[in-house]
Amino acid sequence: MNWEQLLSLKRYGDTHKRLRKEQDETRLGFEVDYDRVIFSSAFRSLQDKTQVVPLSKTDFVHTRLTHSLEVSVVGRSLGRKVGTKLLQKYPHLKEVHGFQFNDFGAIVAAAALAHDIGNPPFGHSGEKAIGEYFKIGKGIHFQSKLSSKEYQDLCDFEGNANGFKILTENRKGVEGGLRLSYATLGAFMKYPKQSLPKKPTTHIADKKYGIFQSEKDAFADVANELGLQKHGEGENIRYARHPLTFLVEAADDICYTIIDFEDGINLGLIQEEYALEYLINLVRDTIQTEKYNSLQHREDRLSYLRALSINTLIEDAVRIFLENEEAICAGNFSVGIMDKSKYKAQIDDIIKISVDKIYKSDEVIEKEITGYHVLQYLLDTFITAVENHHHDALSNYDRLILKVLPKNVDYTTDHLYKRLMNITNYISRLSDSKAVILFNKLTAKTV
Repeated sequence: MNWEQLLSLKRYGDTHKRLRKEQDETRLGFEVDYDRVIFSSAFRSLQDKTQVVPLSKTDFVHTRLTHSLEVSVVGRSLGRKVGTKLLQKYPHLKEVHGFQFNDFGAIVAAAALAHDIGNPPFGHSGEKAIGEYFKIGKGIHFQSKLSSKEYQDLCDFEGNANGFKILTENRKGVEGGLRLSYATLGAFMKYPKQSLPKKPTTHIADKKYGIFQSEKDAFADVANELGLQKHGEGENIRYARHPLTFLVEAADDICYTIIDFEDGINLGLIQEEYALEYLINLVRDTIQTEKYNSLQHREDRLSYLRALSINTLIEDAVRIFLENEEAICAGNFSVGIMDKSKYKAQIDDIIKISVDKIYKSDEVIEKEITGYHVLQYLLDTFITAVENHHHDALSNYDRLILKVLPKNVDYTTDHLYKRLMNITNYISRLSDSKAVILFNKLTAKTV
């Protein structure tokens, strides 16, 4: 893979190449990507989607939106620092093609901003709730009517694949979705493969999947334009990651490691003295002890350690990427960047306590249970109505349910997979509160 292709400014529907040296410096194509994501309705809905605690009413706990903004800021720093060094290593990128260091930052920032845009309500438990409806719930009878990959898309419903669908799907009058640059779409794709085969290798890019059957041709077009390395044959082709994807992933890893931990402290789930010691262990080489000891309030101490921790991990991630850049571009770097961090032991300690004290807390578990019930009820209600419509067996209740669906949800297609995916995608776009409100309206109950 080469950087000239990987930095493609092409967008869906382009009939000619977009050249970096011909770009308007006041509004670069990669910066337009960022703007299009941030103004999208799918991004706005993240303000009411779970990051740590579902349906949290406190003002200091992160939502998917605040988390995404923070990941984007970290990603921008990573991209700019890496871009500066890459332009020194490959001067023709600047001298011949006109690329600047901030182009790398803009691509990573835009992809990082969108990295959670496909997550359903209630976080990862929402993904599982959707998947289990088809795998072991009422939707299991669809298995015999779908191809193996179509069924697997639903059984292992994946927010990453849903995100690519949201960013690229065609609708009447809206061809190519947000029409992001192919460089940003490539950097967004953490798992450039279809749902089957599952985990064909131990490579980080094969850990999950990122392409629904409905978008496989769209991603093949992106991958071919970017020159992503192909693996496998025929229907089982998968791709190497875009190198900048490693920076998007690192930005996410850095933020959730540090900031989820911070939320746990603010929620009182982790004792302050105990928790701050973990952060101090991470920044022991750079902390200014006199300055830290002068801070009188917990908020100030936590803010100082958070900023220092994130900066420490950014510098380490840049070092790892640059040391392994050639292997990454050859598709031979098989783990996440932070797995090679010299601070991995400290990171693992922080993640372990977050899992024990936050992700498994009673408040989180109880609200995830609520999420399961809400999402599976909504799926069954809407899918039943849609299927009854298709088979000319509508009840009056079904007719009322179908009127609730937005007009842009196509439930009349003759293709079963598309009907199921359109309904699932509609429900996945609901915010946590909107899903609960809709559930309450349909059941006349209060959750």
